[in-house]
Amino acid sequence: MYRVLVIEDDIIMGDMLSMYLAEEGYSVKLGPTAADGMRLLQEFDPHIILLDLMLPDRDGMELCGEIRVTSQVPIMIISMKTEVSERVHALKAGADDYLCKPFSMHELTARVYALIRRTQAMSRPAELRQSEPVQPPPAEPIQLDIDRRSLKVRGTPVDTTFSEFEIMKLFLAHPGKVFSREDLINAIRGFDSFVTDRAIDVHVVNLRKKIEQNPREPRFIRTVWGVGYKYIVQPD
Repeated sequence: MYRVLVIEDDIIMGDMLSMYLAEEGYSVKLGPTAADGMRLLQEFDPHIILLDLMLPDRDGMELCGEIRVTSQVPIMIISMKTEVSERVHALKAGADDYLCKPFSMHELTARVYALIRRTQAMSRPAELRQSEPVQPPPAEPIQLDIDRRSLKVRGTPVDTTFSEFEIMKLFLAHPGKVFSREDLINAIRGFDSFVTDRAIDVHVVNLRKKIEQNPREPRFIRTVWGVGYKYIVQPD
């Protein structure tokens, strides 16, 4: 389970980030001050830090620079400051990404996941990466071959209809993103589609039967009530 350290003094924002990331399968610790953040950096050993620039005991930009001196953990700045100069300053201070408030939680989680994956891939020594082809990393449980239009679930080929394949292609291309039924309809047939919302629900039910170990408690294809569906890459 990936660990996320949130350094944010706004109680509402901190709780919201913690709850949402926890629901996405991350282990989260919240530090409301720079001092708390530095302590948790040592104790929690996070895979990524979400850092607010406006902290009660210290400037967040200064804290970012200090963290970077001793740690290569990816840092994402989350701030109300939208000026280009602030973003440039943050990147020069050692931040890896900068997200302006208010932001989409879906975009946040997508960026968090991308930063963690990129950092882990780059952190391995070059000689180790060269020797690894004989011991490839475990494959993702759900794999899609676009050219052959084939789906594999935990290494086993699974038959899909045209519509099921197109839905899975969309899910896998945008993990964590919430798609409305209309989005999925357009992905299958285009804007002149005669496919109904009910048909989308049926396709999702059938996909869950094919990829989920327990379709009644889906871990990969999650329902977002009142909106639609989303695909989780690393279910908890």
